[in-house]
Amino acid sequence: MGTEDVPLDDKAKRMRDLLSSFYSPDPSSTNDASSNHGSLDAIDTTSFDADQYMNLLIRKSNLEALLQRHVEMAAEIKNIDTDLQMLVYENYNKFISATDAIKRKIFDVVATVVCSIKLSGLLKFAHKHCFLYWNFDFNRMKSNIVGMETNMDHLLDKIMSVQSKSDGVNTSLFEKREHIEKLHRTRNLLRKVQFIYDLPVRLEKCIKSEAYADAVKFYTGAMPIFKAYGDSSFQDCKQASEEAIAIIVKNLQGKLFSDSESIQARAEAAVLLKQLDFPVDSLQAKLLEKLEQSLGDLQLKPDEIENVSVESNDPKQGEVSDSIPIAAHEGSVLGFAEAIRAYRVIFPDSEGQLTKLAQDLVVKHFETTQQYVKGRISSGNLLGVLRIIWTDVLLMDEVLSEAVLPGFSLEAAQVALKQYVASTFSYLLRDISDALLRVNVSSKEAAEELPLQVALEASKKAVLQGSMDVLLDFRKLLDDDLGLLVQLRDFIIDWVQEGFQDFFRALDDRFLLLSGRKSSSSQDQDLTGAHGEKVLAGLVLVLAQLSVFIEQTAVPRITEEIAASFSGGGGRGYENGPAFVPGEICRIFRSAGEKLLLHYTKMRTQKVSTLLRKRFTTPNWVKHKEPREVHMFVDLFLQELKEIGSEVRQILPQGLSRKHRRSDSNGSTASSRSNQLRDDKMTRSNTQRARSQLLETHLAKLFKQKVEIFTKVEYTQESVVTTIVKLCLKSLQEFARLQTFNRSGFQQIQLDIQFLRTPLKETVEDEAAIDFLLDEVIVAASERCLDPIPLEPPILDRLIQAKLAKWKEQNPVTP
Repeated sequence: MGTEDVPLDDKAKRMRDLLSSFYSPDPSSTNDASSNHGSLDAIDTTSFDADQYMNLLIRKSNLEALLQRHVEMAAEIKNIDTDLQMLVYENYNKFISATDAIKRKIFDVVATVVCSIKLSGLLKFAHKHCFLYWNFDFNRMKSNIVGMETNMDHLLDKIMSVQSKSDGVNTSLFEKREHIEKLHRTRNLLRKVQFIYDLPVRLEKCIKSEAYADAVKFYTGAMPIFKAYGDSSFQDCKQASEEAIAIIVKNLQGKLFSDSESIQARAEAAVLLKQLDFPVDSLQAKLLEKLEQSLGDLQLKPDEIENVSVESNDPKQGEVSDSIPIAAHEGSVLGFAEAIRAYRVIFPDSEGQLTKLAQDLVVKHFETTQQYVKGRISSGNLLGVLRIIWTDVLLMDEVLSEAVLPGFSLEAAQVALKQYVASTFSYLLRDISDALLRVNVSSKEAAEELPLQVALEASKKAVLQGSMDVLLDFRKLLDDDLGLLVQLRDFIIDWVQEGFQDFFRALDDRFLLLSGRKSSSSQDQDLTGAHGEKVLAGLVLVLAQLSVFIEQTAVPRITEEIAASFSGGGGRGYENGPAFVPGEICRIFRSAGEKLLLHYTKMRTQKVSTLLRKRFTTPNWVKHKEPREVHMFVDLFLQELKEIGSEVRQILPQGLSRKHRRSDSNGSTASSRSNQLRDDKMTRSNTQRARSQLLETHLAKLFKQKVEIFTKVEYTQESVVTTIVKLCLKSLQEFARLQTFNRSGFQQIQLDIQFLRTPLKETVEDEAAIDFLLDEVIVAASERCLDPIPLEPPILDRLIQAKLAKWKEQNPVTP
């Protein structure tokens, strides 16, 4: 007994008692179960009291046991529900399967019997008796199938009776039915023979009445008999019919090639020829070749569109000289469209060939347009040509919509319009280059007093006004209501913005080419040859100032116009970024201006340095004679500076007056002290004292502050000239260090440098740096001198004053 109280057996016992209480007819078992209502097992009895059970369970169990009991009861409830559902589903499916099997069996039997019935009367009888059983309620049969076997036997007896009566009727009528069918076949054969004998006469009547469709119908109907018996019984009829058909074929061919016939009549002729097995492919090829030949007359000619503009194609305008050829062209295209319509009706399977012809015409139109836009044309001329092409496209699209000519022409128009935009910018670039190249022509011919200033103003106008004219020209394309341009509006905006971006980049490259900072390619040989073998320094200065103008004036103006008239776009895709980036252009030309200004100073410095090198390398300084006057190289040096000043005054603005005097510059006290030491020691008469002077000069340089010599070049006259003078004096110092001087040579250098102080101070803005560099030249010469004894101050002053007087006479001061 102890083993039966195990928790695993309690569940099975409760399930067994529950099933027994449900299926057992003995009520005593239920009474036994009700006696246990005071225990925890009373949950499975019919007299179960939930409140009593809960009170008992709470009294006997702790909290942990209650939670465990809750989990067990939830699992039992779920299992019982699953078992009940499976029990219902299994029994229901079995019953449904049985009723469906009975239904299929009944239908098979009835269908077999019905197929054996041949007479309509017996079919009605079968329907009357059989459908009594077909239309019964299967739902009712599924609920009660008692008596089904008897009904099936009764139905089978009825069907067998119907089948026996049907067989009797068929047997009695078989012989008469066969005889009737034989007579009917004989009658049909006689009618066919009579039709064959009458065919030649019928064909002749059709030829006279031009009823070619009936004639072809009669002949094609007789063709099977002619193929079978045309060489024996119906030989004469066949020959006469073929002669008549030959006449019909000839007439149909004439109608097909006749331009006076209507499209419908020509199409019917082609269809009839196909029905007669005539080789229509040859006719189709001839007509197609005729259409291809007409393309040459329809293609736009360069001489026809040379002066075509949007006004000449505007019907609201008056009589224009170009209206006659344009009207003739429209008439030819209209005739070509009608020919395509007729060809398509005549040969319905010729869509591919006609599409190719129409697309070839569009391609040739745009090829001519691409050649046309390579020249310098206005947007009005381009609009006139595009309007002609678009009209042709719409005319052909009406008769050949499958070719999708508007979409096809959009692709071709993109190439032509993009090429027009690129060509327009290339001509703008050429105009700017031509304006810049006038610097050389003006300089050589000396026809103008200020050639650089004239070239700069012309270049500024070419850049700004030319860009505004280009934008105005492109704006006409956007404002036009032509369907082709409306669909390409976003692309045109992108092309214009991209064109300006590429134009300024190309302009920067052109500046580098004109300045000589970039080697010319084969396509730019005309530019380098146009302004001589060497680049003029004045042209480089013009390019530098023009770069500043583009950065500060031209680009902002162009940006405003683009934002106002060419905003939008997006045809190139937003992932590629904006097409026009003004900031990048400003950065490019800011850098270009600085580089070109430095290049100008470098070119001018190199030219003066060549003069200075010749001055120091030509004479024999060890055998130099005593100085009697300032050397002529000083005049040449000052002449070069005068030319430089003339150039910068034409191009660059004048800076603020901020000259650095020696008293204001750093290191001026030490430098003055060194000069005083140098002047005192130069009065000594022996070499030992001169060398002591050199040593003291070096000591003085150690204690003075460094003078800022090389500073950033600014866009002012004084800054550029000062920078060039500084570089030249620095070169002069280096050349002096490479030579060896005797006393006379050193004195000559001293005289030349001392004379340069006065004219250079009038030219430059940083006098302190110039004085320092001049002193450095004298020091460098003294370091390389064998006997560095300077000139006596009175002699030095007398020679300098004589040269200054002469120099002022030759170079009067201009107000």
